[in-house]
Amino acid sequence: MILKFRYIALSVCVLCSVFCAPLHAQELKCTVTVNSDQIEGSNKQAFATLKTAIEEYMNQNRWTNMTFAEHEKIECSMLLVVKAVQDNLYLCEMTLQSRRPVFGTTYTTPLLNFRDENFNFTYEEFDRIEWQQNTFSTNLTAMLAYYCYLIIGHDCDSFQRLGGTPFFQQCEQIVTLCQGVSMDDKEQKGWTAFNSNRNRYALINNLLDESFKKYRNFYYEYHRLGLDEMSANATNGRARIAEGIPVLKEAYRSRPATYVINTFLDAKADELVDIFSKGTDKEKKTVYDLLMDIDATRQATYDRINGN
Repeated sequence: MILKFRYIALSVCVLCSVFCAPLHAQELKCTVTVNSDQIEGSNKQAFATLKTAIEEYMNQNRWTNMTFAEHEKIECSMLLVVKAVQDNLYLCEMTLQSRRPVFGTTYTTPLLNFRDENFNFTYEEFDRIEWQQNTFSTNLTAMLAYYCYLIIGHDCDSFQRLGGTPFFQQCEQIVTLCQGVSMDDKEQKGWTAFNSNRNRYALINNLLDESFKKYRNFYYEYHRLGLDEMSANATNGRARIAEGIPVLKEAYRSRPATYVINTFLDAKADELVDIFSKGTDKEKKTVYDLLMDIDATRQATYDRINGN
């Protein structure tokens, strides 16, 4: 029922602007962890307050005009590792994960497993974290809004071809907004094109690039025509994924520094091993060779496809 409901909801939502006033329950069910072990001192209350504030911001805001019942909310988690606090400037690393159920099973598939090494922001305990469309308040509110839309966009893309486009466009608008305001140099990291090809700017630039449409279509087929079909026919579902997976190699070869392919494999590497370790010899060889060609750093993981 969850997949059926969300698929219908997305068919409606793509006809509507994300700027419409939201009408129903919030979309996210996010668990936040703030790790302050690297920070000396006994006063940890500010970190507990920050955790609560972020959770409330992500879970209590309404980000779209879609209808989500409580059990249909997108499950996600955020781990914030605080490396240093300089006055009120928090220097952090953030890991974001999201997932969605696979039709006909109790399994949830990872959609995002994303690490932001420059999750830096100015914050004082009890600061209000509020987001207003097209208005910059703080870097923290902007980054959180960006990731909320990124989560929703990936979820939508997994249910409908290019269904996440309105939400990725919202991410793009946040990037543009943040590029145009003055902030601390450490906070600015992640929003600009020149300081890294593996940051918030690079990811959304990839996702909205026309040349990566094939990848996003594959992302849909992987979930709806592959995973969601496997409970009925695992062989056919696996074959559909194997048929589409060369798109990853095509995108990688055209642009070896493509960030979106890295983020896909960060989320899906173990799942691909689980899927194709049960495949035919031909599927195992094809998928293994392709993954090693574009992601050789994970050889120990991919070796498990062949039982090694």
